[in-house]
Amino acid sequence: MSPYEPASRRPIAAPFRRLAKIPVELCVRWNVHPDAISYLSIVAAAAAALCLWQAGKHPWLLLLAPLFCYARLACNMLDGMVALASGKASRRGEIVNELPDRISDALIFAGVAHSGLNAVASGYWAAILALLTAYVGTLGQAVGVQREFSGPMSKPWRMVALHAGAWLALGLEWLGAGPGALGPLTALDWTCLLIVLGCLQTIWIRLARIGSALRRKAKETEGK
Repeated sequence: MSPYEPASRRPIAAPFRRLAKIPVELCVRWNVHPDAISYLSIVAAAAAALCLWQAGKHPWLLLLAPLFCYARLACNMLDGMVALASGKASRRGEIVNELPDRISDALIFAGVAHSGLNAVASGYWAAILALLTAYVGTLGQAVGVQREFSGPMSKPWRMVALHAGAWLALGLEWLGAGPGALGPLTALDWTCLLIVLGCLQTIWIRLARIGSALRRKAKETEGK
């Protein structure tokens, strides 16, 4: 076990922990550094972005893009688990764990923006709100309370929403549906709008929870 314990860790559901047990053990046995897994998440995100970028010309790439998004999430889960299991967790590692996530979000939604299957602005607004949501999540830790992972449009759910939107867009393409099949917006436009609105709600929830934690901490301090 690592002598260093991160101040805040993203909750991982028990089924995913069980699935990750063997990969984590293999990474530790083969001396795979957790930083390498963090950097690999950027490679997976870049592959997803490339698929999305070219999906306007080759719609079948919409099948692959979500798989790379999930590969990115798997790397994001494994790096921290491997760091703790191998005793390589550190303060520097927390930075390496966070920064590739932000790069990955920007890459993926830039790919959406330039896919030709939606308005460029909708993809970039989704990118901006994804980055802002993550930033707000770190504010609690920065001011001495908990790192916030709460809200309906956290990182995993952004990827799930994008998965649904990509496959919906592909289904409509295969059915020969025109641009107006879903009204004034395309499938990926609606997806980006859902992500933007979900991120705004998530930001509100996270700020409210951080505010409550600060008030509790202030009361505890006064009571001492």
